[in-house]
Amino acid sequence: MSLQAYKTAATRAENPRETEYRLFGQVTRALIHASTVDPSDVPTRIDALDWNRRLWSALATDCANPDNAMDKSLRAQIISISLFVSRHSSAIMRGEDDFEALIDINKMVMQGLSGPGAAQAA
Repeated sequence: MSLQAYKTAATRAENPRETEYRLFGQVTRALIHASTVDPSDVPTRIDALDWNRRLWSALATDCANPDNAMDKSLRAQIISISLFVSRHSSAIMRGEDDFEALIDINKMVMQGLSGPGAAQAA
């Protein structure tokens, strides 16, 4: 089976929430890996941080859209988290902090995306 056929099948089988969960999982795995590499491995660290920052930036952009039907309070919280992710990513690259907070935030979002019964099953 070709890669494109797999992508097409995966897209058809997933709802948007599952797609977001999968994307957060991929980004979070990249952050976890980047947290374990030597700080001199700048490309690995930057790639993971940039991917995460772009994900959160896209979410914030969507939340800033006045046509977004999500609760305004939740939208504001997502935008706030996006700003934190950006600042914290810069601090990591300066060697002033570690990846833990970013990984924890993403894991919490994944728990929310997985639904109410998933926390009990884990």
